[in-house]
Amino acid sequence: MQRRKRGRPYVYSPTVILRCFIVRIWFRLDSNNALHTFLDTDCQYNHKLAIACGLVTIPCRRTFDRRLKAMSTDIKERISTMGYLFVVERLVEPSITAIDSTLLKAKGHVWHKSSMKKGVVPRSGIDTYARWGYSHTKGWVFGYKLHLTSSTAGEIVVPLTADVTTANIPDNKMYVPLTSSSVFPLSSLRYMVADPGYDAKELYEYSKGLGIDLVCPVERYKSTSKKRLELVCFYQSALGQAIYSHRRISIEPLIEHIKSVFRIDPLSVRGFQPVSAIVLLSVLLYQIMGYYNCKTEKINPRSIKYMLGTW
Repeated sequence: MQRRKRGRPYVYSPTVILRCFIVRIWFRLDSNNALHTFLDTDCQYNHKLAIACGLVTIPCRRTFDRRLKAMSTDIKERISTMGYLFVVERLVEPSITAIDSTLLKAKGHVWHKSSMKKGVVPRSGIDTYARWGYSHTKGWVFGYKLHLTSSTAGEIVVPLTADVTTANIPDNKMYVPLTSSSVFPLSSLRYMVADPGYDAKELYEYSKGLGIDLVCPVERYKSTSKKRLELVCFYQSALGQAIYSHRRISIEPLIEHIKSVFRIDPLSVRGFQPVSAIVLLSVLLYQIMGYYNCKTEKINPRSIKYMLGTW
């Protein structure tokens, strides 16, 4: 039986292409066409950047478009690896971690539910991959959702793992994928703080299997089971409240900081794969910049925003 032939090998390796897209994010270039033009500009500075990316020739815009759609999985793995580095090198205090999500508005016009049910796209410029999601702070948003885990203490709070879904995916469905990386079985991790969206029996049990305790706001009712009462008592205890207080001062401002620094809300691209890649690239670049600041012993390792656009 003949073995299947491998597909055509990449002309540009994943690492080379990743470096190119980091240039796009770093210099706030709004499209792949702008990235191609920037790298292809006949200027010594731009030529040095192209060489730093590992380029001998400049990819065409279609190559950038095609590769952007195919790199989300690779970026997620790199984010997990960076999160692992932060923990094992003790650059962050890992005993208490946090998980949360944020809605991101889609680029262009919204697709109303009535038209969506009929399968009718009433006008151009609608991202047909985006979906409606609800937030208690934002209300209904048409777009996507960034899911994140992070450290909660130390000089710098950093993402540990990340993923992107459409806005309609419940937070608790992403708990297992986000905690399946090499970061979370580490013995130094003890607690995971989360909002009520993650309050589910199976997630408490899954967390116990990882050796961590999931801490969520838990209400007491007349019919509350004995096992659940233990969760209520711990959450309401002085220790439980001290642990849960880390969420408000860590992952919530971290998410807003990432959105502000990289201008990903509203989004600048359409389509699930391009959106995933750009959002996850922003998270990865945040990690890289934070890691650089820690290693170079910057006075304030959180000073990231003003590094963008410079070289």
